[in-house]
Amino acid sequence: MAIRKIISRSISDDAVAADDLANSINASIAAKADLVKSATAPSSPAAGDLWFNTSASTVSGILTKAMAVYNGTAWQTATLGIPFSATGGTITTSGAYTIHTFTSSGTFTPNLAGSVDYLVVAGGGGAGGDRGAGGGAGGLLTATGFSVAATGLTVTVGAGGASSSNSAGSNGANSVFSSITTIGGGAGSGGGSGGVGNVGGSGGGAGSSPGGSAGGAGTSGQGNAGGVSGSLNNTGGGGGAGAVGGAATGRAGGAGGAGLSSSYSGSAVTYAGGGGGSAWCNQSGGSGSAGAGGAGGGGAGNVTGAGNAGSANTGGGGGGGAGSGCGSETGGAGGSGIVIVRYLT
Repeated sequence: MAIRKIISRSISDDAVAADDLANSINASIAAKADLVKSATAPSSPAAGDLWFNTSASTVSGILTKAMAVYNGTAWQTATLGIPFSATGGTITTSGAYTIHTFTSSGTFTPNLAGSVDYLVVAGGGGAGGDRGAGGGAGGLLTATGFSVAATGLTVTVGAGGASSSNSAGSNGANSVFSSITTIGGGAGSGGGSGGVGNVGGSGGGAGSSPGGSAGGAGTSGQGNAGGVSGSLNNTGGGGGAGAVGGAATGRAGGAGGAGLSSSYSGSAVTYAGGGGGSAWCNQSGGSGSAGAGGAGGGGAGNVTGAGNAGSANTGGGGGGGAGSGCGSETGGAGGSGIVIVRYLT
């Protein structure tokens, strides 16, 4: 009987000790992190704070009825020790981020619901030929804290638009990530007869005749309009994600509009620059000069030969080709787009 009492007392003491340890751990957690239950994300959180989303919908990238932890930058779903990860594209790391880069179409598949940052750039527009105008850059969208589910998400990388030898080029193709779509760059006008540039993510430059024609419009939030043509057989530059295409001035073709810089790849890269416009080498009073490509992969125009292509995987617009009798009249093709997805790990 005495032995049974001793064993019973020992078990009871162990249970009390276990309870004390659990209470100590919980108190320690509570001291280090604030837990809030609400339908909106807490304001001014500190790193390590906890929040349970009581809303019936996703809030701040956190699914309904899910626990989240603030990492110092954004709320992330708490996963009981299972880290968020994904497959798809070329996977690299930079600092605290894992980066998935898609230079061709594919699928981004997370293992858990969570939030990511994205950069989506469409294909650039092709330039016109024969005093061709610059192609507009592909549309560009970027954001942080985008909610994703644990399922395969479509990634489409838009191709650059084709160029032309004596007429307008072709628009670039759209790029897609999940529900996000960017619009392909508008083609630059061409063929000497000119006219308004094509509408696109950023608009194509205007052709050389009549002077003062407008560039194509850009898509709101994704890019800018193409440049206006001049009166001396010179053409406008394609619009860029960061600036409108340059207007043709004097005897010069307009420069391509500048793109925008992003560090989502792990280093600062500029994307979605417009293509430069061209001019005619046989213009009375002297040869014209071509417009430079916009920063972000835009191709430069050419007065004595083919226009330069937009850089691959930047969404840059193509540069306008030379006028008749001055060399190759072919404009430059637009550069292909790109999709980059990153998340903290």
